[in-house]
Amino acid sequence: MPIKKIMLLFFSLFLITGLVQIPANAEGKTNVLKLGINDKLSGIEVVSVKGTYYVPLRALADELKWTLTGLTDGVLVSGGSGSLTLQGDAGAVLKDGTVVPVSTFLQDGKLMVPLKVSGYLGYIISFAGDKYLLRVKDGSAGLTDEAFVTQYAAELKPKETVPAAPAPSAEPGKPGQTVYLTFDDGPSATTSQLLDILSKYEVQATFFMLGNNMNKYPSQVKRIVKEDYGLGLHGMTHRKEKFYASPAAALAEMSGDNAVLKKLTGATTTLIRPPYGSKPYFTKSFRDKVLGQGYHLWDWNVDSSDWRYKEDSDKIYNTVMEQVHTLKKSKTNPVILMHDQKATLKVLPRLLEALKKDSYTFQVITKDMEPVNFWKDKR
Repeated sequence: MPIKKIMLLFFSLFLITGLVQIPANAEGKTNVLKLGINDKLSGIEVVSVKGTYYVPLRALADELKWTLTGLTDGVLVSGGSGSLTLQGDAGAVLKDGTVVPVSTFLQDGKLMVPLKVSGYLGYIISFAGDKYLLRVKDGSAGLTDEAFVTQYAAELKPKETVPAAPAPSAEPGKPGQTVYLTFDDGPSATTSQLLDILSKYEVQATFFMLGNNMNKYPSQVKRIVKEDYGLGLHGMTHRKEKFYASPAAALAEMSGDNAVLKKLTGATTTLIRPPYGSKPYFTKSFRDKVLGQGYHLWDWNVDSSDWRYKEDSDKIYNTVMEQVHTLKKSKTNPVILMHDQKATLKVLPRLLEALKKDSYTFQVITKDMEPVNFWKDKR
């Protein structure tokens, strides 16, 4: 069984049991409040992180009698008047198929989720900052919010906490030492061989895929998702005259690409890379139209030129390593552009061995990262 699949199954088990102890990794924590549930003040501590309130999923599920079911692609939460599936960085999928943004983190061995998750399941959330009121309720609640505050006034005032520091070993994107390997234009007839190489070297990568190619090679797409690689959109056609016909056309291609991904795998993504990169064609009017819908624009800072040199592995290898070593001097993490094509398979093992020898680690791109693009557009 692939290592990434094992990790995903283990993570699903962790979400349900809470048996694993992992250091906290939330930043910017300010205070902790106790959560009111219907007419009682529970022992659940609500953590405020950058203006969003988070609660331990397991504890909230116990209080509200929710059912948590581990799935291969996340955790199904059933309760209240509905259900949703938490899918890590991919957000949450509601019962009607709508995908909503939901960020999570681990703290003291507990999965912390935004309190708004309860709202998606039909509960009402009450908040009054000046009274330290934070309450989840359904039709069974008898007390008004005013009566609730009066009854629990002495216990509602929060205690101050110190921001939690992440464990050094879990530090994401270590400056100058983390590689974000990306592959464009797939999937292809040789994607399975590409994935075999990545699996052999235990390397993560992000795939910016074309909708038409996903329809052509659905099994390759399913494997990419199943083995937990990063997902990105590259449009439908890769035809300049079609994609860049108008901002609306570009948005339609990305939305269509996402729809194909969801149809085949149930997954979606907000990461995009326009055909040929974002300069010069993906101008402000295009970015405003597409990024305004919640997408995040990613280009690269290392071009392997595998699309140009094809079978000249030495040229590709030297091109990549020269750029990587230049970036290392400024402690900049390489975002490497490669292509899902047969010629790339020949040079890839050599590159991975060299990068690992230089102590680089590999991670996937996520929606929470600051985008790297030619326009320096941080949306």
